[in-house]
Amino acid sequence: MAAGPRTGAVSTEPVVVTVPALLDGVRLDRAVSLLTGVSRARAAELVAGGRVRVAGAEATGRSQVLAEGVVVEIELPPEGPILPLADPGVDLEVVHADADLVVVDKPAGLVVHPGAGRREGTMVSGLLARFPDLAELVAGGLCEPERPGIVHRLDRGTSGLLVVARSERAYRSLTAQLAARSVDRRYQALVAGSVDEDRGAVEAPIGRSTRSPTRMAVSSEGRPARTTYRVIGRVDRPIDATLLELALDTGRTHQIRVHLAAIGHPVVGDDRYGASGPGGRRARVGGTLLVPGRLFLHAARLGFEHPATGARVTWRSPLPPDLSSVLADPPAPPG
Repeated sequence: MAAGPRTGAVSTEPVVVTVPALLDGVRLDRAVSLLTGVSRARAAELVAGGRVRVAGAEATGRSQVLAEGVVVEIELPPEGPILPLADPGVDLEVVHADADLVVVDKPAGLVVHPGAGRREGTMVSGLLARFPDLAELVAGGLCEPERPGIVHRLDRGTSGLLVVARSERAYRSLTAQLAARSVDRRYQALVAGSVDEDRGAVEAPIGRSTRSPTRMAVSSEGRPARTTYRVIGRVDRPIDATLLELALDTGRTHQIRVHLAAIGHPVVGDDRYGASGPGGRRARVGGTLLVPGRLFLHAARLGFEHPATGARVTWRSPLPPDLSSVLADPPAPPG
């Protein structure tokens, strides 16, 4: 099944418009959005899917500039699943693939799936180019169109391992294992300051921040969340910091970042949650050590029961060079 911008769409009567003076010199995607009322991202998908014709010819691209008097034909499919565009140019390291699942070692800077402010160039687009059968999970009603096969995610600034389902049995099995907290997810993080206890746990509910809806926070009205940690090493250069191995007992949005910031040890590079420590003091998070937006947070180990065989499978990923270069003696992935 070929991946594309739509699944199971049925043709309808096209919208035919003669470009008015007001739209002379306007980009095609913006004009399509204005003429039909669809979002700019949806308009771009219609152009890329061959559903827009300009002066009788298929549009050459979303940035094509329109001229007054030209006839534009727009084919609007019925509302339904609209898949992200497949993009073979997305940099993606697949460490394992079989008929049921794909394990990816995601680089920092790559967004997992489309969302607010990002429609193209995501990991999902790269996966659809390599594994177009992911679209069948959307057609079967198992996944949202923007998240074919996605059962968990990593933040844009976080690198490391995550698994994507390719089959219905894998999707159901992996989501069930995540709900049962039997998936082994281990991270390595460099955090600001010296963590006193060699081992510990942070158990605090996490919910939407009342001050900023785009942020998460420890909240009595949030969902239960628990993060355990083990100290791998303490460093005093280039900053005073502690290297931790962390395990997620739950999977809340930004859980590690929120929990570590809450105990006064934000992840190095985390300007979002590490901007201030307890009492409003500034927390030194070492943002200059990494490129903007990069967190010293890496998903180093991933283990679960294979949906097809029931056997326990595990993958490990060492710290990538941009993180290991910060440490004089970087550790191996957790065993």
